[in-house]
Amino acid sequence: MLRWPDPRLARPCAPVTDLEAARTLIADLFETMYAAPGRGLAAPQVGAMLRVFVMDAGWKRGEKTPRACIDPHVISASEATAMGEEGCLSVPGVAALVERPVSIVLGYRDAAGEARQVALEGAEARVAQHELDHLDGVMHFDRLGAAARDALLVEYGA
Repeated sequence: MLRWPDPRLARPCAPVTDLEAARTLIADLFETMYAAPGRGLAAPQVGAMLRVFVMDAGWKRGEKTPRACIDPHVISASEATAMGEEGCLSVPGVAALVERPVSIVLGYRDAAGEARQVALEGAEARVAQHELDHLDGVMHFDRLGAAARDALLVEYGA
């Protein structure tokens, strides 16, 4: 697991061209995410610079609902936003309040390469947006104002 300030966490990722390699990566990501334990994990967090993330927003409260997303993108987002606390496995022990749309429609390819669309809201929407940011080289604290960002980084020890 890469930890910030590893420079790879600030780089945009490449689209997936090898579906078989993506499937292997997805299996790795799920294993790492559940062991961490996290609710989402993006490929660049393990050093793979590909547009892939996995998520399972509710597994800590009940049944597992894993979702693997290849080349994901937001199709639409609600105008309504909400502040929510976000942690990150690449910045352990530090959380920040981040404002995000409360619902999105996410487009992606699944592990079989099939095009999918899903409407996500609440925690699922937040996790998907957080992981999608990683694919664009954006950390959750990059969405904060300067003072809040600096305070978080001091707390982290950067």
